[in-house]
Amino acid sequence: MEERYTPKAIEEKWQRFWETSGLLKVSEDPAKEKYYVLEMFPYPSGKIHMGHVRNYTIGDVVARYKRMRGFNVLHPMGWDAFGMPAENAAIAHNTHPARWTYDNIAAMRAQLKRLGFSYDWDREIATCRPEYYRWEQWLFLKMYAKGMAYRKESYVNWCEDCQTVLANEQVEDGRCWRCGQQVRQKKLWQWFFRITDFAEDLLVHCDQLPGWPDKVITMQKNWIGKSVGAEIRFPIESPPDAEDSHIAVFTTRQDTVFGATFMCLAPEHPLVLKLSAGTPQADAVQDFVARIALQDRSSKALETYEKEGVFTGAYCLNPLSGRRMPIYTANFALMGYGTGAVMSVPAHDQRDFDFARKYGLEIIVVVDPADQDLTPARMTEAYSGEGTMVNSGTFDGLPNREALDAIAAHLEAHGIGRRTVSYRLRDWGISRQRYWGAPIPMIHCPHCGTVPAPESDLPILLPEDADLLEGGRSPLPVLENFRRTSCPACGAADARRETDTMDTFVESSWYFERYCSPSFDGGMFDTAAVDYWMPVDQYIGGVEHAILHLLYSRYYTRVLQALGLVKFKEPFTRLLTQGMVCKETTACPEHGFLLPEETEGSGEDRRCTKCGRRVDVGRVEKMSKSKKNVIDPNLLLDHYGADTTRLFCLFAAPPERDLEWSEQGVEGGYRFLNRVWRLVAAYGDRLRTISAYTGPADALDPELRPVYKKAHATIQKVTADIDDRFHFNTAVSAVMELVNDMYAVAPDLAAEQLPGVMRYAAETVTLLLAPIVPHFAEELWATLGHPDSVLAASWPTYREDALVKDSLQIVVQVNGKLRSRFTVDADTDEETIKATALADERAAAFIQGKPIRKVIVVKKKLVNIVV
Repeated sequence: MEERYTPKAIEEKWQRFWETSGLLKVSEDPAKEKYYVLEMFPYPSGKIHMGHVRNYTIGDVVARYKRMRGFNVLHPMGWDAFGMPAENAAIAHNTHPARWTYDNIAAMRAQLKRLGFSYDWDREIATCRPEYYRWEQWLFLKMYAKGMAYRKESYVNWCEDCQTVLANEQVEDGRCWRCGQQVRQKKLWQWFFRITDFAEDLLVHCDQLPGWPDKVITMQKNWIGKSVGAEIRFPIESPPDAEDSHIAVFTTRQDTVFGATFMCLAPEHPLVLKLSAGTPQADAVQDFVARIALQDRSSKALETYEKEGVFTGAYCLNPLSGRRMPIYTANFALMGYGTGAVMSVPAHDQRDFDFARKYGLEIIVVVDPADQDLTPARMTEAYSGEGTMVNSGTFDGLPNREALDAIAAHLEAHGIGRRTVSYRLRDWGISRQRYWGAPIPMIHCPHCGTVPAPESDLPILLPEDADLLEGGRSPLPVLENFRRTSCPACGAADARRETDTMDTFVESSWYFERYCSPSFDGGMFDTAAVDYWMPVDQYIGGVEHAILHLLYSRYYTRVLQALGLVKFKEPFTRLLTQGMVCKETTACPEHGFLLPEETEGSGEDRRCTKCGRRVDVGRVEKMSKSKKNVIDPNLLLDHYGADTTRLFCLFAAPPERDLEWSEQGVEGGYRFLNRVWRLVAAYGDRLRTISAYTGPADALDPELRPVYKKAHATIQKVTADIDDRFHFNTAVSAVMELVNDMYAVAPDLAAEQLPGVMRYAAETVTLLLAPIVPHFAEELWATLGHPDSVLAASWPTYREDALVKDSLQIVVQVNGKLRSRFTVDADTDEETIKATALADERAAAFIQGKPIRKVIVVKKKLVNIVV
């Protein structure tokens, strides 16, 4: 064994071994219990960041630990390779998205291998490969045939910079989640998946995911947004056509329908322009609709806007009161909720109250609180509480909660409404007007309309030799050799292919099934392999994917089940959302944000290396390229090695919490590994040539018993910390304590059992560290004389009898005279012994309230209380 720990040589050695030995390859084995651990696969940006390192290290520890526990472990890796970032990067670097993507995959694969992650690289996938998206196109055709996929013209979230449509979930505070630019409303023909058909099932099963964090469950429930209420039809006074004779409204407050005095339509509602056409309001309505289309239309943004609207020039009738109600288009009405129409009850909804006051609209009270009669003229705010029905015809006098059912029954009995449920969740718009994505396998024929491409034509290949147009626009609409095709229904030669591509979240909604049989060419996956491996036992990724990716994956799995392709509904049994990696920011008054290597000095005297000016040290926040508070993992790997980098990511914080970067923390991890290395090296061949002692602790010399017992207690603790909570930080801390106890044993102790006990302790440390610092553990394992890889070793077990703590009898004296005795564990600290003596009832009888002058503790023997 080398005297010094040299991580570079050791890590390269064992990485070569893992790659050539085949130990990381895995296949289905019905005789073994499977364990599928998966980290969310990355977009190939070209360089991994510390967030990647932490995420994948957590997953690798779980994979290696479960393998040592005897599980058949599937731990794959691949690339979420389609999408706008590749196009944007290609434009910035004057290259092609395909070349950019494939080059980055090669670079990142090398980085991940350098970190020692135990992936079965034979299962690697890239979603931009035809052999992957071919089956995505195949499933699209199946969904289309079943009515699960459809096309319609609708208002969509449009990002001008990215030249594409965004799903509601991809709009954050009115801005594109990718580029950060303002999003506007635009009407386009789009393809949709009917995720709303599964809304109730997705919601119900949120409560059947006990291995998921509560915050993620809550976020999914809120996004699905179930509301129970009624749909009410309000007749239009002068319908624009026979098809539009009424306005359908969803409400959870049908008890207030008699108080509805005006109607508000979302600016995107198809009736808005129809109702205003030919009226003096037409121009004002068109201007309003155009202006609102440029605003953030998210529900969160609407809370901050002043409520405004425009009268359309049309009226509808309240179906219960008969009241004539003016129809407005208003900025607070959303097409994405209910029907896009709001029956406005200003006496009992604050938003409606503000709008009515602003535009001088009538307010009618229909629910009076128990302690007063409301008068509209004197109201300063809407009343939304419970009370008694008034001004509501035959329903007057009813408690309003009872009126909810009574009015719903009345609506159904008279054919003017019905009980129903509404969801905030909208169908998933998957069309993207971008090039770098999976082509949608549909054909537009001027004679037959829209028809599916034949399955025999799949995959519809994305031409990887096409160049982006000016501004990053997709070349597909003008690429004749892609666009032109014949109609599979009538044979017409003037048909054209769909030139939209699929949302990249489609690719990431089933990749975990493809990993089960990545080379299978007879379908999306080998069903026997999926039956064995799925669902994923442990999924690991950021909480930022709580809605987008996780909800879509749950939906897509239900589609697969509905089509008979899988037997399960939920793809992920347990979910761990790891915290962010954070670091303080540094900024120069002249040069702005600085990278860590662009500063020198420490504390308040830290300075910019470019100009020498003192820098401002900001708060600790998530590492980001824009604020330059990033640490390049390559610098850590070059200086400290992969194992130290992994150790820091695990030891600095529990995985679900944010990890604050600390140079001292990295140094501390490196020192610990060196300390273990020196300990094993100090014993040298004395450990190689003897078997580990595994007998009872009571048979050992007293000087060796504590470290032996500590080894067993450490096995118990580390096992529990990993099994129960993935608290790797406390697991590492326990191993550090064991190493401290090993150092406390004198190497020249005259005890025959010394080498055997120390070998057992060294093996224990090695095995417990093996999932965490695998290269280091492999080298120690070999040093201890084991011919096989530590990967093939079993997780250590502990002796129950070795967990029984030794006890000591402590004598209690008062002024030097024996007054009592008590028993404590042998490792009890002095302060605890002292406190126990002072609380002893028999000793207290001899103190009798006298002031205590001093307490003398002779550890492991006695306590003398002097009064």
